[in-house]
Amino acid sequence: MIYVTHRLPVNEPGEPTLDRAAVWRGLVMKANNALPFVPVMTHCEVTTRIDDETFEREIELFGDRYTERVALQPQRRVVFTRIAGPVLGTITNDVGEDAEGLFLRFSFALVLEGAPSGSPEELAYADETTTHYIAAVSATLTAMRRVARGEAPVALPAT
Repeated sequence: MIYVTHRLPVNEPGEPTLDRAAVWRGLVMKANNALPFVPVMTHCEVTTRIDDETFEREIELFGDRYTERVALQPQRRVVFTRIAGPVLGTITNDVGEDAEGLFLRFSFALVLEGAPSGSPEELAYADETTTHYIAAVSATLTAMRRVARGEAPVALPAT
């Protein structure tokens, strides 16, 4: 099992100030269409709407296709559960707040198909994936800031 967690402050000097509602809107946009938020993703399409807070989407990363079930926990968390593809598991995007302010934390618990836990293949995949996932946290905040400045034409899809 590959487990990674990374946390970044939402607000930084010189950047637009985002409140919890703005971060939440950004996470909902990302859940519906991750392409403006995750540079390494080349395909993202919602395929099934189960209810207002749950849907499935198909994504492509590094040439591999995945199906994810997305569960929105309003103002708090988005959970992506990989239900098909070569790497299964769960990815969470949490919005939190503490004495230092608002933060965004991404956590990943993934299992590489066909690779025993702790194997050289899993460790190599974990190293490469960790680099890309940590970059995705930063890219997500960058995209949210662009939206706040009115620079990015990112919008929620019609339901």
